[in-house]
Amino acid sequence: MAKTRQKKDEEIKKLAEELSRAKSLVFVNFNGLKVKEIEDLRKRCRKENIGYTVIKKTLMKMALKNAGLTDIDPKSFSAESALVLGYEDEIAPARVIETFAKEHEALKAFGGVLDGKFVGRDKVVELSKLPSKEELLAKVIGSIKAPVSGFVNVLAGNLRNLVCVLSAIKEAKN
Repeated sequence: MAKTRQKKDEEIKKLAEELSRAKSLVFVNFNGLKVKEIEDLRKRCRKENIGYTVIKKTLMKMALKNAGLTDIDPKSFSAESALVLGYEDEIAPARVIETFAKEHEALKAFGGVLDGKFVGRDKVVELSKLPSKEELLAKVIGSIKAPVSGFVNVLAGNLRNLVCVLSAIKEAKN
């Protein structure tokens, strides 16, 4: 059953809002995936707070235009495509898609949008290899903490040596 114009307008408006809210997005070709595999992908996306949307190319083009992404033409995409939208972490969509693509060869990312500009597949693969935001924050905190921890260990070592010297003196007097 065909959608009414009103439903199409609602879909375009909803997707345009999601696109303007997203920090990054990845275009994927899901052709050849089984329904169970797509459900597994959707489940992984929900777990990472990532949106997964399948919409017709004509409606996608209008939503992209409404969101201010006019340099992307979905009609030039070769096959059926889905949008994977990252709302919190810019690299999360690329990481989830590339991880899933390693397990399911039918899924292929063919581009994305980062900072409002279209990026190719090679950039999506690069982004997927970067550590997550939490991992980077942990590394920064560890780097900040390392000198302090080292200083504490040095002070503790001096105290340990002092205790050893005092106990040796005590044993010598006995």
